[in-house]
Order: sequence, then C-alpha cells, then structure tokens
Amino acid sequence: MKRLLALVLLIVAVVADAAGLRRYPYVGAVSADATGRVLVSDGADRPAYIASVSKLMTALLVIEDVRARRYSFSDRVKATPDVYFSESSWIGLKTGDEVSVRDLMVALMVESANDAAIALGVHSAGSLAAFVAKMNSRAAELGMSATAYYSPNGLPPNAGRRYPWKKFNVSTAADQLKLAVKLVSIPETLEFTRIKDCDLVKTPYGYRVSVCGAVGRPRAATVLAAGEKTVKHFANHNNVMVKNALKVVNPDGTEAVDGLKTGYIDAGGSSVVMTGIRNGKRVIVVVLGSDSGVSEFGKTKGMVVKSSIVRDENARRLLIDALGAVDF
Repeated sequence: MKRLLALVLLIVAVVADAAGLRRYPYVGAVSADATGRVLVSDGADRPAYIASVSKLMTALLVIEDVRARRYSFSDRVKATPDVYFSESSWIGLKTGDEVSVRDLMVALMVESANDAAIALGVHSAGSLAAFVAKMNSRAAELGMSATAYYSPNGLPPNAGRRYPWKKFNVSTAADQLKLAVKLVSIPETLEFTRIKDCDLVKTPYGYRVSVCGAVGRPRAATVLAAGEKTVKHFANHNNVMVKNALKVVNPDGTEAVDGLKTGYIDAGGSSVVMTGIRNGKRVIVVVLGSDSGVSEFGKTKGMVVKSSIVRDENARRLLIDALGAVDF
C-alpha cells in the first residue's frame, strides 16, 4: 500500500509539473519589432518546455560556424551512431549516411528533423555533450538567463534509456525573442525558414533535399539524377505560413510570414517563434506552451492538433497586430 501511495504521489507530482508548463491559451507570449522593442507581452517570463523551438539555437550555431568559415553549407556530414538517439520527426538517417550541411538545415527547419539536429550538433562540436554546452554558452551570451538546453532538438528526457539527456529544454518567451532578434539579423536564417515544402531524395551515398516551394519564390519540381528516388515530401510545420486559410497577406499581395520555428511536446504543449514583414518592417512573435483547454493530455494526434490550433490562432492575431503597429 505504501508503495502504491508513493507511486500515485509521484505521478501526481509529474502531472502537476507538466501542467504548469502547458496552459490555455498559452504559458507566455510576446510580440516585438526586429530590434526587440516589445509591443505586447503576456507571461513572457514564465518558463515553458520549448520542444522543437530548441532547433532555433541549433540553427544559429551552425549558421555562425559557416559564417566563421569553420565549415561550409556544401560540406558533407557523415552520420554517426548518435542519430539513433532520435525519433519522428526525422529524415531516417543511419550511421554512415552522408548529407550536406545545407540539406540538413533545410530538414531541420522544414520537417523539424530530430536526427538532422543531432548530425549537425555532432558535426559542429564533435559530440552531443559539447554541442549542448555550446548551446548554453551562446544562450548566456545573448542574455537568455532563463533558458537551459539539454538536447539539440527538444526531444523529452527518457531516463537515459533512449536519449542521453535528462531534462526538458526550458526557456521563456522573452528569452526566445532575444534569440529570434539575433536570427532575423542574419540573412542566411530566412533562406532556410522561408521554405514551405521540399522533397527528400535518396541517393547512392545518403540523402539530399530538393526545395519545392518557398515564400516569395516560384515553385520548382524535383529533378532526379540516375540512381536517385524521392522517398518523402516534407511540408513546413508553420501552419500560418503554409495553410491558405491562415496565411497573412500584405496589402501588396505578398505573403508576410517567412519563418521561424514551431514545436510540440506532450508535457509542454505547442509553441512557435514566428516572424513576418510588411513594407520592409519586420516583426517577431513568440507563443509558448499552448494548451487546447482540455484538462488531460496524451500523445494523440487530436490533442496535438487542438493545441496547435490554439497556438496558431494566437500567434496569427499577435502577428497581424504587430504588423499594424510597425506599419506607419
């Protein structure tokens, strides 16, 4: 009986902790211009489990590596066994597969590929542990004092059985705004985040990615070389950018939204860091920890969809209001 009671108390504690980082309509939100000047803030300092939004820091470090000429986007990455510390969303990398840094970045931003994040992290720092340390060091440099990274992709801890990390990546909307301000100041960032969909092509040596559609660009068909085949089609997880009913269109007919990253984790709900531009003026919106308003939560598609709808609706409204605030 004592063991049963202890187990019940443990489950209650875990659920209570998770519920505190997943709220209706969100844990925290903020909107700002491209300089970080805050327009609207609501719970922006509350901690949240950021899930795949973590990949924004992974992307920043890779872009900064390339800008520092430590390696190039065209360099090929050979997957190590670390890629098995992963699950869907993913490319499906196996040890020895080769993919360019550029194509891994596309997979990271469009498909939110967890194995791409691992491959990029190991390539950048030599090991997962070293890369996570690099993530936290860069966060400190950016003043992200309430942020802690334990993995390059935001997957949950799993008691060391499947994943080597022990805790959830945690941050706040205010901290993610600081990161987003840095990211949108680098042109290479938006080249990746503006991609709407792409094809994953299997090659004799590994994989490559063929970009099909992107904001502000005409669609392109995938052309296969001898020995290649298309194995998957990826669509960006940013619904406001790819769903016709949710798109934000400027008065001149251009699409406003061109990034950045979404995330979902069962314990933390849905999150998004989004950016858009009108008349040359850029805004950023962060919404973390959106819940569907239902008291219980589980790993069901329905819960993910409901949580994402709440996130999308709030992010879209904040983005439209922010664009109006800077459009003068």
